[in-house]
Amino acid sequence: MTTAAELGSGGVVGAFASEILKLVIAEAKLVLAFKSVSKELAATMEELLPILTEIESTQGAEEVEELKTLKDTILKAQVLVEECKGVKKWKSVLKSYYTRRVYKINMKMVKFCGVQLPLILLRNQGRYSALTLEAFSNGVETICKRIDLMDVGAPHVYTKLSSVPKLDDKVHIGLDWPLMKLTKKVLDDSLDSLLVSAFPGCGKTTLVTHLCHNQDIKAKFNNICYSVVSSKPNFRVIVQNLLQHNGYKAVTFENDPQAANALIDLIEELREDGPLLLVLDDVWHGADDLLKYCRIKLPGYKILVTSRSDLPSFDYTYPLQPLNEKDAKALLVHVARRPRNASEAEYEELLQKILKRCSGLPLVIDVVGVPLKGKPLYLWKGQVESWSGGKTILRNPRSTVLDRLEPSFNSLEPHLKDCFMDMGSFLEDQKIRASVLIDIWVELYGKGTTTSSTEYMKYLSDLASQNLLKLIPLGRNEHEDGFYNELVVTQHDVLRELAIHESKETKRLSLVIQGDYYPKLCLSQRESACFLSISTDDLFSSSWEKMDSFQFPNVEALLLNISSSNYALPSFIATMKELKVVIIINHGPDSAKLTNLSCLSSLPELKRIRLEKVSITFLDILKLQLISLKKLSLFMCCFGEVSHDKNEIDVSKALSKLQEMDLDYCYDLGELPHWISEAVSLEKLSITNCNKLSILPEAIGNLSKLGLLRLCSCINLTKLPETTARLSNLQSLDISHCLELRKLPLEIGRLEKLKKISMSKCWKCELPDSVKNLENLEVKCDEDTALVLWKVLEEKMRSLKVQVEETEHNLNLLRLLKVD
Repeated sequence: MTTAAELGSGGVVGAFASEILKLVIAEAKLVLAFKSVSKELAATMEELLPILTEIESTQGAEEVEELKTLKDTILKAQVLVEECKGVKKWKSVLKSYYTRRVYKINMKMVKFCGVQLPLILLRNQGRYSALTLEAFSNGVETICKRIDLMDVGAPHVYTKLSSVPKLDDKVHIGLDWPLMKLTKKVLDDSLDSLLVSAFPGCGKTTLVTHLCHNQDIKAKFNNICYSVVSSKPNFRVIVQNLLQHNGYKAVTFENDPQAANALIDLIEELREDGPLLLVLDDVWHGADDLLKYCRIKLPGYKILVTSRSDLPSFDYTYPLQPLNEKDAKALLVHVARRPRNASEAEYEELLQKILKRCSGLPLVIDVVGVPLKGKPLYLWKGQVESWSGGKTILRNPRSTVLDRLEPSFNSLEPHLKDCFMDMGSFLEDQKIRASVLIDIWVELYGKGTTTSSTEYMKYLSDLASQNLLKLIPLGRNEHEDGFYNELVVTQHDVLRELAIHESKETKRLSLVIQGDYYPKLCLSQRESACFLSISTDDLFSSSWEKMDSFQFPNVEALLLNISSSNYALPSFIATMKELKVVIIINHGPDSAKLTNLSCLSSLPELKRIRLEKVSITFLDILKLQLISLKKLSLFMCCFGEVSHDKNEIDVSKALSKLQEMDLDYCYDLGELPHWISEAVSLEKLSITNCNKLSILPEAIGNLSKLGLLRLCSCINLTKLPETTARLSNLQSLDISHCLELRKLPLEIGRLEKLKKISMSKCWKCELPDSVKNLENLEVKCDEDTALVLWKVLEEKMRSLKVQVEETEHNLNLLRLLKVD
């Protein structure tokens, strides 16, 4: 019997596309490892077969040019079926990979049916009867519906973890020539691997970001993937991010060679759609294995790397230079224009002194120049005097950069110096939620005062205004009611090095544990530490034997950066009697299971806990009986099946001071435990982006102190309990993007203190008549919701103010995360 492989390879010269299709259908039905999707593929091709056979029979030519695209797709389907036949049933990673390839083949057939096939039928309609044309139309419709219903195993959370950074709105002087030269080299087909080399602050990342947005580059490469590597590269994580970026579920690799095979498979798949450019930003010296795996010789695949070092074995290296004198001066003049009452000569002299210290580094010019913008002449002179004394070039380029940046640190107010140095406690290239920093600062520097989170948000803004960090909004531009989850803080790695450099003789202690190798610590370091950060990698076994005897008596803030799937909290935490805030951030691909939580239960001063991407139960938290806890934040946490058992614990006493609870992106959260309604001290309850949440506890009305209830982007929440109308202190209600919400409580009008409702994309929600009783109400919503629900009430409600917001797409994790 002739096989599809023989036909596809020319075994039957001039074979009709329909003949090949018949054999591919037969073979697709034999693929057992992909029973459901292979049946879908076979069914799609069976729907297409009679249409294809009829067209060939009426036209009578074997080589119908119009069918060439379809014939090529069928041949690809034949190759794919052969590969699928060799995959074992238990190979879940490969099954996911090949399932998506089957989906792509189906989509190409749908594209043919939706675009090219109707044109063929239109040109040849005289050859077919009305019944035949109707049958063709029904067949095409059936195929399209079949594809729409296909389940391709898409990941539960899809995040653009390897997206090209967005262009900022800054003016980049001196970039045109390097960009033109590098673009020409990247477009050169004879070069497969390229390197941009320069020391920190020259603008390597800015250059390659602009290159990725260049129209010629985008026209050449159908796929551009961008990954930041940093000083401690994790090849497996990079491949995991690339897979997730392209729609696959997170995969945990046992070793680097396994990840390398997955990367090759991914590249080969992406190349089917056209050339691929992989950008690796900030690769350090010593990352030989990473480069070995990524520098693959494949047609249509190219790699572009930026590094502080002149790495070997690249086809082309572009040494990015600091700005020349003319461009450096132009940039400085742009960021810091001449101060008022300064003569041209005075201004020129000040510029030259500053430029001498900046050495042509765009980053340094920006950091040094921006604080002078709009300042009077005497401040310019005072600052410049402190900048003009040192050498211009040091032997170590990195020391040069730190030396250039240090005066900017010295000019900060004392409280901003502290906040800036705290940034060095976080991981390199880490995207930090603003709320994490604010939680730390409120406890470290608030010292029991009534200073609100708004004050510490101002600290972040002050540091950002001096280009010492960057603030990236993920959603709404406003950050009301102390809600900063949608604001991310990043910092250039050179500035992070400056923060670490300046904090060496302070009360900050950062420990990096690789595997189970522990750094040495002297007694004075342990006793003086006030802010302790501990970072562990995915090889860490959670064995704390070498540190169990340690004590950190003065630690007030603890930051744990973890990467392993199982993590036991160190027992020495129980000795931290001054500990006020605990932050645990998991950077691994899957949720981390936390154990030894009991060490937190004996901490009399613990006021804030934030857990990110961990697996935990609500009962675990309740059992700790944290009588001093004021705020609990859970981000991307997994809870499993929610238990309503509270082990006879009196919640009002166990969590007697809990004022704020924040759950964000907890995807498996379908309901809240009933005991939350007994945490009567709660003043703020925020549940956002929890897609499975469908109901709230009926007894939520018992939270008599609750002033803010935020439920935005809980897309499956269908109703609010009627007892919500008993929340007598409620001032703000946010139900934005609760797409399934159909009505508000009938007696919501009883909430006399309710002054603000946010409800964008809720135009299907029914407003009860009692809403007319609300006075001085401000409603924020989209145009449709305003038109359907509120505009008709403006004349009937006293002082109703409807503020229409611009349409906002909730793409927060696409701009992050990772999804982290």
